[in-house]
Amino acid sequence: ATAMGIWGWPWGRRGLSGFGSASTAEDIAAGIDASHLTAIVTGATNGIGKETARVLALRGANVIIPARTLESGMKVKESLAEEVPSSKLHVMEMDLSSLDSVRSFAGSFNSSHKHLNVLINNAGIMACPFQLSKDGIELQFATNHLGHFLLTNLLLDKMKSTAKETGVQGRIVNLASTAHRRSDGKGFDLNKLNNESKYNAFSAYSHSKLANILHANELSRRFQEEGCDLTANSLHPGIIGTNIVRYITTNSNITENITH
Repeated sequence: ATAMGIWGWPWGRRGLSGFGSASTAEDIAAGIDASHLTAIVTGATNGIGKETARVLALRGANVIIPARTLESGMKVKESLAEEVPSSKLHVMEMDLSSLDSVRSFAGSFNSSHKHLNVLINNAGIMACPFQLSKDGIELQFATNHLGHFLLTNLLLDKMKSTAKETGVQGRIVNLASTAHRRSDGKGFDLNKLNNESKYNAFSAYSHSKLANILHANELSRRFQEEGCDLTANSLHPGIIGTNIVRYITTNSNITENITH
């Protein structure tokens, strides 16, 4: 199935699901009534996240857009509302690279919303120059994994209670990448994580994507063990031209790492 997916990319060949690389989010969500669902989509201010939020809103879902600033989030909300006049979109402030900001967002959401059916951990950065987060953690690992890990953990009780009260299965989706195959797992050594002299931008990205997958796998195992009506999955979105590649296009060393 994986090989089929890879070889199908250039030609739009359909896989076992009936969808292929030429399928759009609207195609996949056709006929679905999501008016009873509440969803959080991180990274919904652009790229894959924005399109995901748009189509969920198109199908009637109540969509929460976390944004680093309320101003940037409101611009996206206005843009999406023009395309989907009936949309139910809510902007809340959150910076995934700051654990305090994630805690603040989760606290506000939990106190202001009764239900949460869907959590799509989509936001991410890729192959940026070495930087530390506000908490002093390598930025890609902090943003791509730790922020989402904490966010998910803080929203789990809400998702479990929602599934129990409504009878609707809850879903957590982590946006990962086949880049995880370039990680040997050594990037999880906290003694080496912040070592700028050993930093490789794309390797750091790969480590964070492996962490996304391991997170989803462990969540799934625990959900089955507990018998709660939630699923957790990770996915590789394919090759999509978004601004996540902005650092790659300006750094020949990173490009060389990816293509060899």
